[in-house]
Amino acid sequence: MTQHSRHDTRQHHEHGHGRGHGHGHGHHDEVGLAELLDLDAEVLGSYLDDMAEWVGQHALDQPRSIADIGAGTGRGSLALARQFPAAEVIAIDRSAAMLDRIRVSADEEGVADRMRVVQADLDVGWPAVGAVDVAWAASSLHEVADPDRLLGDLHDALNPGGLLVVVEMDGLPRFLPDDLGRGRPGLELRCHELLNRANWNAHPDWRPHLERAGFEIAEQRSITVDANPVPPNAGRYARAYLSRIHEFLDGQLPAEDLDTLDHLLTDDNPDSLLRRPDLTVRGSRTAWAARRT
Repeated sequence: MTQHSRHDTRQHHEHGHGRGHGHGHGHHDEVGLAELLDLDAEVLGSYLDDMAEWVGQHALDQPRSIADIGAGTGRGSLALARQFPAAEVIAIDRSAAMLDRIRVSADEEGVADRMRVVQADLDVGWPAVGAVDVAWAASSLHEVADPDRLLGDLHDALNPGGLLVVVEMDGLPRFLPDDLGRGRPGLELRCHELLNRANWNAHPDWRPHLERAGFEIAEQRSITVDANPVPPNAGRYARAYLSRIHEFLDGQLPAEDLDTLDHLLTDDNPDSLLRRPDLTVRGSRTAWAARRT
């Protein structure tokens, strides 16, 4: 799911994937990013299996080859491998560390013989992976410097009748009640307002871009993700996410709000994120299924 994920607090601070377009970060940052991606998939990940099933509804035949574009830690790759047991899944990412994680996970799930990892910077060009039947780009297309060029490459890489699925997160994940019992109510809303002004999670409506690249839209759908009941790791997910955005918000949020955020992130507080019983986990995504005609 990355090319790389902009959970890292660089320039535009997008949601889902962003280490920018290939600019290096330290090992610590990459480890934190991988943890966040895995927690996102664990807590909100039921939608991945639903989306993989949706891919099957639009694929003309049982796919034999699937490319995961900006695969990140490979949660989407694994969901596709589970859904299509006869397919080879090609996980493409710029990060060698992310691809190593995919190898380990594929081995643990017993699909290593069908998982191929390819290290590639998609800003440089589409890698030589051969023709594919399905391409999957989850929160990664907006990370590419020239997505229209990549869409043209993907059109050419797909077999006739092949399917491209693009998934984007529409809003930042939400965790907190309006009144935390500390500080001013509405902390999360104020955080999101600042992040949205900085273009976190910014992506266009991909429909016209897909059509210009020669794709025919088979379906566009919105997905509401509401983890109910709240999973056991919701607190860890909230902590990982809010820790990452804290770096950007420091100096922008009022001092009272920063103090409240620091309090939530201090694990030994009785009402820290890891201990609160009132967390929720909500999000939304839009998906486009587009076919090469």
